[in-house]
Amino acid sequence: MITVENLVKEFGPKKAVNNVTFSVQRGEILGFLGPNGAGKSTTMRMITGFFPPTSGRVAVGGHDLAEDPIAAKKLIGYLPESAPCYSDMTVAGFLGFAAEMRGLRGAARDAAIEKAVGLCFLRDVLHQSVDTLSKGYRHRTCFAQSILHDPDVLVLDEPTDGLDPNQKHEVRQLIKRMGEKKAIIFSTHILEEVEAVCSRAIIIDRGTVVANGTPAELKARSEVAGSVSLRVQGVAVDVVRSKLGGLMVAGRVHANATGPSVTARIFPRDKSVNGELAKAVAELTAKEAWHFDELHTEEGRLDEVFRAITLPDTVQAKEA
Repeated sequence: MITVENLVKEFGPKKAVNNVTFSVQRGEILGFLGPNGAGKSTTMRMITGFFPPTSGRVAVGGHDLAEDPIAAKKLIGYLPESAPCYSDMTVAGFLGFAAEMRGLRGAARDAAIEKAVGLCFLRDVLHQSVDTLSKGYRHRTCFAQSILHDPDVLVLDEPTDGLDPNQKHEVRQLIKRMGEKKAIIFSTHILEEVEAVCSRAIIIDRGTVVANGTPAELKARSEVAGSVSLRVQGVAVDVVRSKLGGLMVAGRVHANATGPSVTARIFPRDKSVNGELAKAVAELTAKEAWHFDELHTEEGRLDEVFRAITLPDTVQAKEA
């Protein structure tokens, strides 16, 4: 539904987006991640036709955005950065205007507005002017306009920005439901949203795609992925370190004593062998009759992967 090929955007000497290529299928929710200034919003603006690319190609639903922009844009619902609305309109007036801009008239217009108002929980502020709305309600109003025409493609720039925890949950669930039938791309700084909602994620840094995969695939790139955490009671830290280090499937072992307990992290010698390390550690604790409070395998951490990919090498070295 969305095809992006070799997309480049230059602002004078600055290359904000550099040779970005990816695609999004129907039924797929793509999370778009990156630090501030990485090129996320610029890329999304080019996908929606708001910015023309310096070079490259965008197609939506098989329609080339440069050659057939009207047909492509009819398929798109767009929530821009900062959720802009006309502040002198009421919520009902703004949604009515947006519906008519989308070609909806009469009963179809009223039904579309009614559905969007219900989905975005706007009933209580429907006749309130936009400039009196809280940030959360303003965001929901702009989100409502993006789904009025039931588009096949949704491009959402930080759709939960400014929402309280309950509202964030509602919007995430709505995106997840719509993602079953639509192609959705949304940017976020909240990594837990990626794990909760997305079927795939892209990380962009300095205008370039630096990672592309499912949340599980990205987490597997974490240094701690596949490691086993263990906390035991009443055993000397040197004994724990020595015994764990002697396991055939174990690589390096970190162990620290905190009061009567020892906390250890055991890294696998071979990450491709799933489950063997946890099994070996569990068998060792049983053999040695260690009393343990915790034993689990780490899936990996998306925030660690994000930082490892996007932080400059000098910062990573300093933190290490």
